Amino acid sequence: MNALFNKIKSSLKKTSERLTSGIYLAFTGKKVDEETLQELEDLLIMADTGTEVAQSLCAELKKEKFGKDTTPEEIKLFLRDKIANRLEDSAKPLVIDNDAHKPFVILMVGVNGSGKTTTCGKLAAILTNQGYKVSMAAADTFRAAAVEQLCEWGKRLGITVYKKETGCDASGLIYDAYVAAAENKDDVLLIDTAGRLQNKQSLMAELEKIVRVIKKNDPTAPHSSIIVLDAGVGQNALVQVREFNKAAGLTGIILTKLDGTAKGGIILSVAKEAAIPVHYIGSGEQAEDIYPFNAKDYAGMLMGVDYVK
Repeated sequence: MNALFNKIKSSLKKTSERLTSGIYLAFTGKKVDEETLQELEDLLIMADTGTEVAQSLCAELKKEKFGKDTTPEEIKLFLRDKIANRLEDSAKPLVIDNDAHKPFVILMVGVNGSGKTTTCGKLAAILTNQGYKVSMAAADTFRAAAVEQLCEWGKRLGITVYKKETGCDASGLIYDAYVAAAENKDDVLLIDTAGRLQNKQSLMAELEKIVRVIKKNDPTAPHSSIIVLDAGVGQNALVQVREFNKAAGLTGIILTKLDGTAKGGIILSVAKEAAIPVHYIGSGEQAEDIYPFNAKDYAGMLMGVDYVK
């Protein structure tokens, strides 16, 4: 776990370096005043915490330390603790309830290029290692590469991947996959849907249809609807969450591609607005490149000051 922790920490390095170097420039040898508070607010906004979150953090700093001598290290510790507090309610694990639902249906959604299919494979690996009998439905039926990628994950993990010919109706495939998963007594059915832009009405309507079809087999399904968010999209992530929530009733978030962005603060905006749990954060292509979301770990990584383990 330490190696994985360090890898995710390294992935957040761009965000952390931008924030901490800015804090040193703004606060070295200075008091907390209007000028330094404005500089801090700008830094937080550039890290994509969102304007409201940035202003709120600066307001708390002003209330507690305005006019006082401080050090950059004290500012970093202050922000780390405040950020951890804000994220605490968002850090919730994915819980598989096989007593009530078997198969437990997990619907994976997101825009094109968010890393959804890779994340689906990673999640299958996690659940398989936890002892669950997992299967996957390759419902990105118009992208042969996505089906091949999921089948490769299935081969690697020794699990069934339900698929049909390219271009087939995704809803029909999912319906049949559920029936087969139930007959095979699978614990979990992971459904990899096609990537779709949240502003394309026809594609979002198709997602709503998929949800309706899933409910024909089990009115309580999907039991978890997870959106995969690319950390690099910044504030557009909020729009994605809003629209996909309308179509699929989101229950969880997985944040990906942290290694390619200096905008790791986006999770603060999402947490503030959406109140949807964050299950995992990810970086890289391998099965092990995914980390259970922990508020203190994440806040420490952002501010470059880890909590003592």
